[in-house]
Parts: sequence; C-alpha cells; structure tokens
Amino acid sequence: MPAETLPRSPDTPAAVLWDLDGTLLDSEKLWDIPLFELTEKLGGQLSAETRAAMVGTNVMVTLRLIYTEVGIPDPTPDQLADSAAWVDRRMAEVFRQELPWRPGAADALARVHAAGLPMALVTSTQRDLTEIALDTIGRSLFRVTVCGDEVDGLNKPLPEPYLKAARLLGVSPRSCVAVEDSPTGVASAVAAGCTVIVVPCEVPVDQGERRVFRTSLEGLTVADLTAAMTDPKVAGA
Repeated sequence: MPAETLPRSPDTPAAVLWDLDGTLLDSEKLWDIPLFELTEKLGGQLSAETRAAMVGTNVMVTLRLIYTEVGIPDPTPDQLADSAAWVDRRMAEVFRQELPWRPGAADALARVHAAGLPMALVTSTQRDLTEIALDTIGRSLFRVTVCGDEVDGLNKPLPEPYLKAARLLGVSPRSCVAVEDSPTGVASAVAAGCTVIVVPCEVPVDQGERRVFRTSLEGLTVADLTAAMTDPKVAGA
C-alpha cells in the first residue's frame, strides 16, 4: 500500500500504539471458548455481565471474575496458576487457527507503517499468545510490543502498558495516538496521556477526554490520526 504523500507536521503523532484483541483482531469472541469452558469445568455458567467485565483485562483479573462467578471469591494461588495454565493451553490451540481481522485493521496498519510512523502493540494478552498472533498480523510492523505479563502487574486500566511502550519508543505518550476498543484499554491510554482513537467492539465506551470515536478502522489514515491530535475536544482536555 503506497505511503501517504502528506507532509509531516508538528501535529503528526510521534507514534501509534495499537491494542490487539477487539481492535486489530476480532479475537474477543475467541476468548469466549476457554473462558466459558473453564467456568463450566468449575461448576458454573459465565454470565454475559461478567464476560463483558473481562473485556480488555489481563488473565488474573479475568480468572478472579470467573472464580467469583462460581462462588469461590478467594481462590488459592495454586488454583489461579492451574487455571491460567489451562486457559493458556486452550487459547494457544484457538490462536493457531485462522485469526479474524477487525474491519479495516489490516489496511490501517499497513497504511500507517508505510507512512513511516513508529508503531507499538500494547496488549493485555500474555507474550506466548501474542507471539502466535504476531504470525498473523505481522511482527515486523511493530518496533515495540508490550504484553500483559510484562508490566509488573500494572495492567490496563492502569497507564503503565502505554507508558512503557512510549518509553521503549523514546517518545512522550502525549505525542502518541493509541487505538483501542474497550473501556479498560481506553482508560489506560488516557491515563498515560495519549490521544485515543476509540473503535468499540464488544462493549460500549463512554465519551470522555482525549477520545475520538470511529465506527471502524476502515479508511483510517495518518491524516485522521493527526486530526485526532488537534481535535478541539482533545486539545481542550
């Protein structure tokens, strides 16, 4: 895909930081498979409300929600570790099948990469599963990848995942655009100081500071990212 011919301006983002599940890949539905199966193995049924609360979170938050759902509010470390290993194995099986893209995501990635903007992948998914996903989305597109098991437990919605990506890229987070789909991920990026392109997927995202909403990534350009940085709602936040 040809690079945009627009001149770079001071308002052009220093970097673009992409979420994975629900943003680039339509993979939140794939997570349903091990999460519903594990809940059933533990003797319960995963409610729609609890499943929605898991979107954008890391594995330990998700597991604690499952255990609470089945009436075990204080699982032991061994229980959590065993369940995490089971989900990891099951999800690896699922990820090795064909992974579905979100609408417009592949072209948006290619377009931003061709324009020469540094890109990072910032995901709550752990490293081993992310590596499988990178085989689909293209690991060479990203200068930096920050995974859910690489932020010392300071996962989304805390700002550390996006702060770490900006540190590794050597840029200010306030000069970056993040692309997210979930309330948890958006909260993380906003707390880090990023402008956020919000493309809701599984759950709604509230309006708020430094958020520019789109219905999909179809047609997303560097000009759109630059416009987001100078949006009056964003600049005035």
